[in-house]
Amino acid sequence: MKYANLGHTGLKVSRICLGCMSYGTPSWRPWVLDEAASQPFFQRAVEAGINFFDTANMYSLGVSEEVTGRALRKYARMEEVVLATKLYFPMTDGPNMGGLSRKNVVQACEASLKRLGVETIDLYQIHRMDPETPLEETLAALDQLVRQGKVRYIGASSSAAWRFSKALSLSERNGWARFVSMQNHYNLVYREEEREMMPLCEAEGIGVIPWSPLARGLLAGTRKSLDDKQATARAGSDAFATALYDNPHDWDVVEAVKKVAAARGNTPAEVSLAWLHSKPAVVAPIIGATKLEHLEAAIRSVDVALGADEVKALEAPYQPHAVRGM
Repeated sequence: MKYANLGHTGLKVSRICLGCMSYGTPSWRPWVLDEAASQPFFQRAVEAGINFFDTANMYSLGVSEEVTGRALRKYARMEEVVLATKLYFPMTDGPNMGGLSRKNVVQACEASLKRLGVETIDLYQIHRMDPETPLEETLAALDQLVRQGKVRYIGASSSAAWRFSKALSLSERNGWARFVSMQNHYNLVYREEEREMMPLCEAEGIGVIPWSPLARGLLAGTRKSLDDKQATARAGSDAFATALYDNPHDWDVVEAVKKVAAARGNTPAEVSLAWLHSKPAVVAPIIGATKLEHLEAAIRSVDVALGADEVKALEAPYQPHAVRGM
């Protein structure tokens, strides 16, 4: 495994982050693995040198955090692990159980600490920006958690670049803890982040940790067409994926990936992830794995180096998209 600093911090993370949305309880989503079925993925990740794990309080409504915390305490040395979680989406239908008010930021952090079984969260991220809460209130609350030692670093996810830039500026002017990472929607099929967010992150030293790096499995090369929903259990039940990837031109990108992969003897997943690794601001794509081969392909991708002509061929079919995933 290779490691890199997370943005302009001294924090060392593996070039692959294991996303833990797939581990929790299938009563939340039918494709989610229960705790027993999840164990081999954590064990293999640790064996391979992966030290970066990302979950969220809303994944399986807290159960993912519980499963993740127990597995890492079992298989890993916690002082070497970088454990990340997120807040924003509501945990119940009641008031103050979602969003980024000071109340929810503090109480959600306390709840996540208990579920994870740790005293400090390494990377605490806002899952989305909250249009109903002043940005200053959120940033001050996050800074409070850092000063209290409950959180080491803070990050953000899926934001308009102007809003993220404003947050960085507010933190600097007030002497608050500053976002060090951006978990955004970025892959070969969806590259709208290259317009503003990626240049901003590169200029500001923000570590990019993309979600859905394989476009919900589309870039893994297992589907026969854009409309093929039978390749995996998740493909058949993930309505969000359909909303993200419905442009007919998306399949042209998939075909380009398959062609490059076949020519060099790699899998489409390895090539798609290697493309992300080639981008200067990208530190660690977040991999969701429900089969061990998914994880193995991600691990192998770290050592795949694409040539300039291959990158050009992969990028050539792309067509502009409407903003997706915010």
